Amino acid sequence: MDVKVSLCYLVLLLYSLSSAEDVKLVVKGVTSIAITDNNFICATLDWWPANKCNYGDCPWGQTGILNLDLNNKILTNAIKAFNPLRIRLGGSVEDQIVYQFGKQKKCPHFKKKEGGLFGFSTTCLPKKRWDEVHDFFNKIGVKLIFGLNALTGKKNSMEDKLNWVGNWNPKNAISLMKYTISKGYKIDSYELGNELCALRDRSQSRQCPGGFYGKEWFQSFLLNVAPGVVDGVTHHIYNLGAGVDKDLINKIQDPYYLSQVVETFKSVAQAVKEFTPWAAPWVGEAGGAYNSGSKDVSHTFVNGFWYLDQLGMTSTLNHKVYCRQTLAGGNYGLLNTTTFIPNPDYYVALLWHRLMGSKVLLVSHEGSPFLRAYAHCSKKGPGVTMLLINMSNSTTFNVSLVDDMNLYPILKTRSGRGQKTMREEYHLTPKDGNIQSDVVLLNGTPLQILTKSLDIPK
Repeated sequence: MDVKVSLCYLVLLLYSLSSAEDVKLVVKGVTSIAITDNNFICATLDWWPANKCNYGDCPWGQTGILNLDLNNKILTNAIKAFNPLRIRLGGSVEDQIVYQFGKQKKCPHFKKKEGGLFGFSTTCLPKKRWDEVHDFFNKIGVKLIFGLNALTGKKNSMEDKLNWVGNWNPKNAISLMKYTISKGYKIDSYELGNELCALRDRSQSRQCPGGFYGKEWFQSFLLNVAPGVVDGVTHHIYNLGAGVDKDLINKIQDPYYLSQVVETFKSVAQAVKEFTPWAAPWVGEAGGAYNSGSKDVSHTFVNGFWYLDQLGMTSTLNHKVYCRQTLAGGNYGLLNTTTFIPNPDYYVALLWHRLMGSKVLLVSHEGSPFLRAYAHCSKKGPGVTMLLINMSNSTTFNVSLVDDMNLYPILKTRSGRGQKTMREEYHLTPKDGNIQSDVVLLNGTPLQILTKSLDIPK
């Protein structure tokens, strides 16, 4: 039986690579070490209004859930290309959103508010907008996660403004759910609360508690969860620091720095396995750099080193879903905030979604730490898909592939001529060798929207 092996390379070219290193990759292809969801790739849409700013930069524009242009052709095509894409609706201010259902008649708009949660007042999701969102997603195929307001009925503690006390009032959320069911709208998962561990709240709910990972908080929560109540345990990742950090671009290219977060992923996976073995860990929101990302880095080619490494790392450590902050909005969007033209990481996500199957394989090498390697069973047909990330600016890697049981013959080129296997290679490089370019090349060809129908390049 022929075996098709797809090799996906992300190559960093700062300047001429002066040296070469031979590396032998060993793939243990007999058994998988982890299994992801078939829709592992996920992207978020946030609630932020256009006047959400950080460091004098206001990068959200018309990308919030309440003001996003659902008729934009590029946005539509970008989502349809995944067939389907998992999308999470939520974010920092989801715990200030009320829903225009049931007894909730007033529907206030966002306003800047001193002392308000994240500097804004409570706002409302109108029934009309809820219908529009579902009409849009149903037409193009989306697996939807919706983050519910977990602070309804709660109040700030007089002693500690970060401590929310009292019982959650679920009536408004129940009204939203009943209406959603009555209309036949499809919700794949409900997530209760955003970063509740940071707010020191202890009640949470596809029901997924969401927040930054704090070992004691998560273990305390999971110890009190009855079997079958929670399907996914989400946590958020912003391990690169602030968006204005001048060292951000160097962190992204430093394999030693990127590896520091491994212990967090291991700890989350272990806690879920120990206390709620029926559930699974998810990354519910990950933007790399917090406070809307970096205006010079987060939307460029170089950010792909962090993003791809995160995808490889979390899938290896048994996370089922990885939600990238954002699909559009902020400086870290997969799509440009104003034009919705795909940024390089969009194509990174799309290639992963199309090539990497759900079964994760163990791959190892004894070469430079600047070469990252991940392997999955291929998404379509028999074979193995390899992800190789070259983070070095001075070394090329001559890679040979060996499986631990010698099940497959030596790989040869795609041209054929008698070989028993076929190899496909997808090389991603930046335009003009500029790692801060917004244009990525696939095997030397720029990935750009050029047709009148505004289709995503095939």
